[in-house]
Amino acid sequence: MAASQREHRHGRARVGAPTAGPRRPVARPAAGEAVIEFRGVSKVYEGGDVGLDRVSFEIERGEFVFLVGHTGSGKSTVMRLLIRELEPSQGTLVVAGRDLQGITRRRVPFYRRNIGVVWQDFKLLPNRTVYDNVAYALQVTGSKRREIRAKVPDILRLTGLATKLHSYPDQLSGGEQQRVSVARAFVNHPPLLLCDEPTGNLDPETSIGIMQLLYRINRTGTTVLVATHDHAMVDKMRRRVIELAEGRLVRDEPGGLYAGDETTREFAARMRGVAADPEFDWTAAPVR
Repeated sequence: MAASQREHRHGRARVGAPTAGPRRPVARPAAGEAVIEFRGVSKVYEGGDVGLDRVSFEIERGEFVFLVGHTGSGKSTVMRLLIRELEPSQGTLVVAGRDLQGITRRRVPFYRRNIGVVWQDFKLLPNRTVYDNVAYALQVTGSKRREIRAKVPDILRLTGLATKLHSYPDQLSGGEQQRVSVARAFVNHPPLLLCDEPTGNLDPETSIGIMQLLYRINRTGTTVLVATHDHAMVDKMRRRVIELAEGRLVRDEPGGLYAGDETTREFAARMRGVAADPEFDWTAAPVR
């Protein structure tokens, strides 16, 4: 996704001063409850440029949602607001039942531990192995060695990296590096996974593998929000789509109708436009 500075150039309208929302206790949402709530959220940057203009939408627990729009539409602003890198100029933003304006700067790192983030440029530690890159996400949250030794191999198996745990980032393909990024984001099993152009630097076949992996994670109950320019991928997946244009919400459309219990193998076969082979196990497919 383009840097957020590009977004600043699109809006010109000003919005009102910030309004403080009520503080709410942390509450993990139950099924059917909203994990993300934007209530009339606006973001005005210095100079008066508008990143978001009175945007409202909700994302429920367990949903898989695409956030689309041209460069400068406001996608980066949404992501930066959700990780509390920015604060709204107006409106209320609630995540997992808590108004983010009630989180002090000192508590922001603790809030972020409950969110997994996957970036387009991977953001891996170049001097650490695959195992250590993933383990680092547990170390910074205070996990004990026994817990790390148990969790890291499990998540590497889930992401198809079981044979790569001693490899360094520069020894991996782009698809493998993105899988490490996904593994690191999901190793704590966060209730919310944010993905910022996760397939932006990948070829189409590798992109399918990454989306298949995100779909598998979503099936565990994690809410997934993917910001992307990849309209072909969005059309193939047939999930809910939220579209922004010049900071405004212009479309919120449910996905196509297909069985909620579709297996990962069936999903991958549909993405490739072929019939599912019942004898082929996608979880054992080679990592590209």
